[in-house]
Amino acid sequence: MALAICKGMVTIPPQPWPTGLAEAVEPLVRRVLAPNPSPYTFTGTQTYVVGMADGPDCAVIDPGPKDPAHISAIMDAVAGRKIVAIMCTHTHRDHSPAAAPLSEQTGAPIVGCAPLVLAVDGPRSDEAFDPTYAPDRVLADGEAMRGTGWTLTAVATPGHTSNHLCFALEESGALFTGDHVMGWSTSVVIPPDGDMGDYMASLDKLMAREDVRYHSAHGAAIEKPRQLVRGMIGHRRQREGQIVRLMTERPRPVSGFIPDMYKGLDPRLIGAAEMSVTAHLIDLEKRGLAKRTGPQGDETWQTI
Repeated sequence: MALAICKGMVTIPPQPWPTGLAEAVEPLVRRVLAPNPSPYTFTGTQTYVVGMADGPDCAVIDPGPKDPAHISAIMDAVAGRKIVAIMCTHTHRDHSPAAAPLSEQTGAPIVGCAPLVLAVDGPRSDEAFDPTYAPDRVLADGEAMRGTGWTLTAVATPGHTSNHLCFALEESGALFTGDHVMGWSTSVVIPPDGDMGDYMASLDKLMAREDVRYHSAHGAAIEKPRQLVRGMIGHRRQREGQIVRLMTERPRPVSGFIPDMYKGLDPRLIGAAEMSVTAHLIDLEKRGLAKRTGPQGDETWQTI
């Protein structure tokens, strides 16, 4: 799930979008766009089919929402090949619900991230978790799935969610980044599961890699990945600096940070922006740089 709050407003390109079409984005990769556009998903969630076009097998990455038309479009992109694995980067409801029906239809195993459902999953400003996700195999960092002419290696990248994985396509140098790094906006980090400290550490982990391009779940392919990640790290540090400066001026509740930090913010994204600020505040608290006072649900934050 994305969050278009870097510039304050959601900017989605005009239709038509290539929904339901199998687009060849590199020799081993086909991309299929799901029909679920929103301020949080951009033009929709992108499913990837990985494998030789004329080969005997393939993998499906992030099958997306449980939408019959989208599942049919995935099967068209598979084009009769055996699905070796249905692989999920994480379990937000725009990513993994189609895994179960696709597995039932094809017999393919569900492989990838660990299951995750919060004990309390009430009204949220992010996509809720998928309670139907039941993997046949959970991949640890560095474990791989292989097929004819392709290898996908798991890269653990917690932060956006605690169970988030990326998948490296070893043959081409591409990395499927799910929602950790996206081609249209910054990823939202929402507590209690989202963790800003983990997210920043995962960005540092990607900076140390040599991937040549990223394919994300939302937005265009990223052809200069390390340049983008460097900018994302800088953006988060800038946000942290803003928060510390505003706390230095006076203690304030989370809602008191938003007008100064997000000028002209789309009203639909205020809740998500508040959760992103909360993630920064919790990280600052863990590092001994901020503290909260007052009753739960009505806290004010200040520097230490």
